[in-house]
Amino acid sequence: MPNKLSISDRSSIILWLFSGCFLIFVMVVVGGITRLTGSGLSITKWEVVTGTIPPMNEADWQHEFELYQQSPQFKKINSHFGLEEFKDIYWWEYIHRLLGRLIGLVFVIPFLYFLFTKKLDKPLMLKCLFLFALGGLQGFLGWYMVKSGLVDMPNVSHFRLALHLTTAFITFGFTFWYAFGLIHTEKIQLNASEKKFYNLTIGVFIITLIQIVFGAFVAGMKAGYVYNTWPLMGEKLIADSFFHALNTMGWHALIDHISGVQVVHRYLAYVVFFAVLFVWWYGKKSAASGALRLSKGQLDALGLTAFFVVLQFLLGIFTLLYSVPVVLGVLHQAGAFFLFAGIIYLLHRLKWGPVVER
Repeated sequence: MPNKLSISDRSSIILWLFSGCFLIFVMVVVGGITRLTGSGLSITKWEVVTGTIPPMNEADWQHEFELYQQSPQFKKINSHFGLEEFKDIYWWEYIHRLLGRLIGLVFVIPFLYFLFTKKLDKPLMLKCLFLFALGGLQGFLGWYMVKSGLVDMPNVSHFRLALHLTTAFITFGFTFWYAFGLIHTEKIQLNASEKKFYNLTIGVFIITLIQIVFGAFVAGMKAGYVYNTWPLMGEKLIADSFFHALNTMGWHALIDHISGVQVVHRYLAYVVFFAVLFVWWYGKKSAASGALRLSKGQLDALGLTAFFVVLQFLLGIFTLLYSVPVVLGVLHQAGAFFLFAGIIYLLHRLKWGPVVER
């Protein structure tokens, strides 16, 4: 952090980073709507500059529709669509792409201002350049994902979808962490017990990130539309189709079969749920006994994370039981974002904060 940075300048940088976090969150939510409404393949071209302007007249709309009519999605799924139906799905994908461009502008313009006015020291400048690289990678992966659904099959690769979504989470995570790094600047000296607790929380974070990846697999393969019962998969805890896939595909069934990815996502949800609640319970218990020195802010972060995991677990159940309606599907994806952010916030509060808290 530059030594001469005023409180006002620091607040401006923090606000800038949090604005980026908010826009990434909105973009992921809109991306979820785009996916659930089948809108993601409606725009068949990638035009960074000219694509900013939507069709302005009937001729423009007809041209876009003709391009869409050449796509596998139109030929195999939406051949009954007329121009008006096409417009409905076009707008969601257009908004999603426009948000990506907006995020780029919101990042680049203030960054250049902070850079030229010497409000960024070298470490912070390198962090910002890293965020810029992540944003560029995210944009590339978005097109790389869409491209997979414009060749033969009207579905994007679930692996590419997972890459695209996970990169969005990671970009958000780093931006979120850097923002709080400008708020809580004093590193807390952890004792042996506190280091173990911090490492335990890191383990929970890794499991949660893996669960997010499998959530993307489920979304990409539309695995949430089968076995819409809970806690059983049909009539059993684990459907027979999973074991059949395991016998024929081996471990690949865990990541490349509709039953396999649902099984992993279902049971990993239990692991995340109980792991987060264990961290919350253990942290509160140890703080009360004096085994851990946890401030009120850190305990609040623990409680917030526990609340988010309960909410997300319930949203997952209802999303499955109601066969992934758009509203619940989007809320479930947003819930993953809040849980992810909650654990990052908890990790930061465990290691950084005002000295007066300890």
